[in-house]
This record gives sequence, C-alpha cells and structure tokens, in this order.
Amino acid sequence: MTEKPFNYDYVGGYTLDEQAEAELIAAQNECTFMWSTKEGWPVGVIMSYIFEKGCFWLSVSSLRVRVQAVERDPRVSIAITSKGTSTLASRALTYKGTCEVFKDQATIDWFLPLLAKRLRGGDEEAQKLFVKLNDTPNRRVLKVTPVKRIGYDGQKMRKATEEAVAAGREIGPS
Repeated sequence: MTEKPFNYDYVGGYTLDEQAEAELIAAQNECTFMWSTKEGWPVGVIMSYIFEKGCFWLSVSSLRVRVQAVERDPRVSIAITSKGTSTLASRALTYKGTCEVFKDQATIDWFLPLLAKRLRGGDEEAQKLFVKLNDTPNRRVLKVTPVKRIGYDGQKMRKATEEAVAAGREIGPS
C-alpha cells in the first residue's frame, strides 16, 4: 500500500495538549468574543479576559448591544491566538460556550481588580485607576463557560512537515 502524499488537508492531529492550552491562556490577555445578532449574524469584538474557575471572565458596559444579545441567546464563542505573545509557535484556541451576565457588585468587586492586575501588571496606581474607571452602574461581567474546545498547535504541524520532508514523502494533493 502506498502512503498518501503529505499535505495540510487534515489538521486534527495538530491540536493543543493541555499544557500548551494553559500556557496560551496565561500568555494572552485578549480574545475575540463572538455572539449572534437578532438576525442571526455572527459578530465579534476583541476583549480582555481573565481565566478563573475554569471559565473566561470579561468586562463590558450594559450599554453595549452584546449584553442584550447574550441575555437573549447565551451561546457564544471565544477565540484566542498566540499573536503578540512570547509563544514560540503559532497557536490558537476556540471555545464554544454559554455566557452569563452578572451585574451584582460582589462579582464586579471580585473581578475588576483581577482584570486590572492582569492588564496593568505591577503598576498599582494604574490598577486602581482602571478599577475606578470601570466600576460604574452600567458595569457587567460576562462569564463564559466552555462547552467545546478546538485547538491548533503550529509547532506540531511544523514538526510533522519537517519529518515528512526529511523522510522524502511526496508533498501535495492526495
């Protein structure tokens, strides 16, 4: 039996393992948050996040239409890429999930300092200012609970390519 030519049609073997997934989530602080409009159109924006208690947590004003959209339909997605991080390989994650909207002060008081610390590092004054600017009556916290994960690890793809070339495998379409 002849081996099929090597190509990138099937990429299922290049998924992230748990350690690489955790590293990417920790290295990145922005994601693309996606939801559906009333008309069913998928839309998304870049948002900062923290990952705590197995969920993604994001901050938004209730004046943004995405709040009403996820209250209407809590099915959302989050996409994270390694671009802009110190990660060596091209890596990406997408999560399908369900979204809850929190407006209680206890959740806001828990969340905002964590997000401020993640985004403003060791600058305590900048963290305090961040919290003060965001702690408004319109502040909402979005909690995304992952339901399904899709991961990609470019390092695995690169290694497989190098091995295929080194082994003299035919490269191209099947």
